[in-house]
This record gives sequence, structure tokens and C-alpha cells, in this order.
Amino acid sequence: MSQKPNNLSSFKQLEHLPRVQLAHLPTPIDALPNLSRNLGGPELFIKRDDQTGLATGGNKARKLEFSLAEALEAGADTVITGGSTQSNHARQTAAAAARCGLKAHTVLYTPDGQPPQAFTGNVLLMHLLGAVIHWTTEHAPYAETIAQVEADLLAQGKRPYVVPYGGSNPTGMMGYVAAMAEFAAQIETTGPFDAVVFATSSGGTQAGMLLGAHLAGLPSNTQLLGISVDKPADALAAWIATLANAGAEKLHVDWRIDASDVAVNDHYLGGGYAVVGEPEREAVYMLAQQEGILLDPVYTGRTFAGLIDLIRRGTFTSAQRVLYWHTGGSAALFAYADALV
Repeated sequence: MSQKPNNLSSFKQLEHLPRVQLAHLPTPIDALPNLSRNLGGPELFIKRDDQTGLATGGNKARKLEFSLAEALEAGADTVITGGSTQSNHARQTAAAAARCGLKAHTVLYTPDGQPPQAFTGNVLLMHLLGAVIHWTTEHAPYAETIAQVEADLLAQGKRPYVVPYGGSNPTGMMGYVAAMAEFAAQIETTGPFDAVVFATSSGGTQAGMLLGAHLAGLPSNTQLLGISVDKPADALAAWIATLANAGAEKLHVDWRIDASDVAVNDHYLGGGYAVVGEPEREAVYMLAQQEGILLDPVYTGRTFAGLIDLIRRGTFTSAQRVLYWHTGGSAALFAYADALV
């Protein structure tokens, strides 16, 4: 990975992209003193992207500022996206569409392609937000079902805009390029971190962070560690590198990385996507009871469990400072009560 000194003026390329204000920014960085003391490892901090707004918050609000602006500029009247049954991304897309005066259509997976018996968590919120939900047995990235919904809407005379799964394309990832300018400004006060740990799945958050870290000139010894919730590390790292490079081209930045430059840990996949096991339960309860902060059972619960295990294994020492970047999703807790209680 090529590195050269940069500063916050390097982010001026972002000013040429359409953007609509949706997120409550900047999100704070809080210390986790109780957890740091009880785990006996590094000094822990958390960046609260669970507080970005848009129907309970989450990391997708940053991406949607760029995706929805592009939709509006294109003259769209409808937004289509896809996700799992309890998709945080689909919920935030529905909220962003409502905010922008657009109609949302969400493609959601269930094993039988039928709606669940009870509308709870993110499904309830999407219903309240006015989204039209299309149920499918197709797995991520839901491309065929989304394409069919798009064709049907076009036939009705609508002007749809597709936000891809996770908002993870060169447009959506700009939310996390911009986030790293925010982060770089914050660490002038908080001091630097040895590692930043976060959930990674569709890849856009991590790709944006990598490009943004380059533009901000963050120290190369600050590890950006994505803990995978559902995909093998090799495939995910290759996709993230491809996406980051596409983002650099979009901004006309002379920079490239390859998969070896992308840190992904896939040791915490547990029983599979959205399967809540004892590590996830422990992480959700631990952060709630020691710091009063809610995780979700699928993404942040799994990845915070990974961070806890890495600390217990001595991967991070007591002399280090580690930041967990909270990507939100607590609305999904209500759909997993049976697995958590």
C-alpha cells in the first residue's frame, strides 16, 4: 500500500460530490473505563455511530448522505435496497428515503420468502417508515430480486434508484471516507489509537476507512481491523481492496491497495450469520451492564465478542489504546429476545 503524507485539505475532493445532510455528526468518542479495568487489557474507547440518527442510528446514515443525494440528483422518486430480515441498512434506507421525500422499497430475506409471523425490531420500523417490503428467498446481495422490483417500478412509470446491499459501492463508501476526516480531527484531542476495531460485512465501511485514513495521513501503525460477521477473510479483503481502489478513482486520488493491505479477522463467525451464541450474548450483556451501551446481536455483538477474545488472548496489551467503532443496530435486539434472555 502506497503511503505519503496528507492532511485534512485532501478531503476537498469530497466537496464535488452531491451530499444531503442526514446524520447527526460528529459522533462522540467515549472512554470505556469500567470495561478497560475489568478486562485488564488495553485502554478502551468507543466511537458512537449508533447515534447518527435515522430511526435509531447506525453506520449506514453516513453512506446514505451520498447515495440519497445521488438519487435526488438523478431525479429519482423511489429507492430500492435489500438486506436480511432484520436489516439495519434497509431500515436506515427507508428512514433516509422518508426524510428526502422518496418512496422506499426494501427486499428482505426469509427462508421461505414469506413475512415473519411477528413484525418486530427493524421490520416493524420499516413498516412504520412506509417502506414497501418484498420478501425473497434470495441471499445477499439480492441482485435478482432487486432487479425485478426495479423493472416492475419502471413499468409503472416510476424513477427508481438502487442502493446496493449495505450501501457498499464507490458512492456509499464516501460516507466513511468523510468519517475519517472527522476522526482525524477528533484524535487531535483524544490522542491516537493503536487499533480501530469494527464490524465488516458488505465492505463499504472498511473500504471508506482505508481510503479516508490515507487522505487524512493517519499513522500507518494505526491498525484498521475489521472483524467479519459472515464472510471468509480472503474473499472479503479482496472485495474491500477492489472497492477502496474504485473509490480512489472516483475521487481522482493516485492510490491503490491490494488484499494484503486489508486487515480482516474471520475467527468469530460462530454458528453463522445472525445466529446468536454465547460469545455474542456475553458481549451484549457485558457492554450493557458495565457501560450502559447497547450492541446488536448480529454485527456489533459478534465483533465486540471478537474484541473481548483478542484482549483475553493478549493480542492487545495494557499499554495500548484501542477504539471500537460502534456501527449501530440496537433496534434488532427486540427481534432476538428468545436468544438473549
